[in-house]
Amino acid sequence: MELYISGGRQRRQLAGEVAPEWSLYDRARILRLDTESLRSQLMVDYETPPEARADEDYSVLFKQGTLDGRTLYICTSTEVLIFQTPEFARAGYVSLPCFNDLHHVCPSATGSLLVTSTGLDMVVECSRAGEPLRQWNVLGGDPWERFSKNVDYRKVLTTKPHKSHPNFVFQLDGEIWVTRAWQKDALCLTCPERRFSVGAETIHDGEVVGNSIWFTSVHGQVIEVDRGSLQVKRAVDLTGVDSTPGTVLGWCRGLCLVSDHLIWVGFTRVRKTKFRENLLWVKHRFRNPDLPTHIALYDLESRKCLQEIDLEEHGLNVVFSIFQIPPVT
Repeated sequence: MELYISGGRQRRQLAGEVAPEWSLYDRARILRLDTESLRSQLMVDYETPPEARADEDYSVLFKQGTLDGRTLYICTSTEVLIFQTPEFARAGYVSLPCFNDLHHVCPSATGSLLVTSTGLDMVVECSRAGEPLRQWNVLGGDPWERFSKNVDYRKVLTTKPHKSHPNFVFQLDGEIWVTRAWQKDALCLTCPERRFSVGAETIHDGEVVGNSIWFTSVHGQVIEVDRGSLQVKRAVDLTGVDSTPGTVLGWCRGLCLVSDHLIWVGFTRVRKTKFRENLLWVKHRFRNPDLPTHIALYDLESRKCLQEIDLEEHGLNVVFSIFQIPPVT
């Protein structure tokens, strides 16, 4: 099996240096990985141009995206890039002043782009030419109540703490939904009286496959929600699968469903950070936060880990998206 994996390379740090999480990475990367031979190829090695980032202490990495056929939609913290695979020819680019700490992009049913501007607690719809179409405050109300249309937020290093931290935007039957990390739910933006809880975990990213919606939580759970009833069907705690209880697997972000019970999941090494809220769950719930950034293949039925691949050996220090490469026809 071959995968595309998005993430980034960590900056070199001095011994004992503790950097803020928003300045840790200096190259956005997309890796092509053969999970059997473990051979890899760096498909994209990218740095955000100066006009679309802060002047100092900025971080560059690829976050979550969408592989639609052979078109890959992917975002950095301040940009949306569109590539045609497998050659990764650039097919589109959008960067708007309201883009800050982007986490996910996907194409809408009408061909526009849906982008989570996490730093503004907002979802933005824009054309592929970069024309803003709609914005939603994921907490309701005026999207610009807390922020200014006159500020270029690409130049702002961070707006944390966020009030909602939207992560993953998706579509169900013509409606637009988004996950909200701190509310631990998914909200329908186009029909805001609709929402569903995803349990007690802080959810991050997801994938809609068949009759199910799959989510990860940053703490290490994989959660399956029934698309019809919008109820949780199962939740599997990966920290208890083939590992010592209490082990930190890493920041759990990125999933790729292979079948109804086989799933690749991404984990990023937990590092010291100046932003303390991100380490509270490690301090109070886990120990030994030293595993490298890696992906793992799980059998959810037998609750076994079938394979683990260290991504740091392949030049990725953070992982966000995992895509199964479609076969050549």
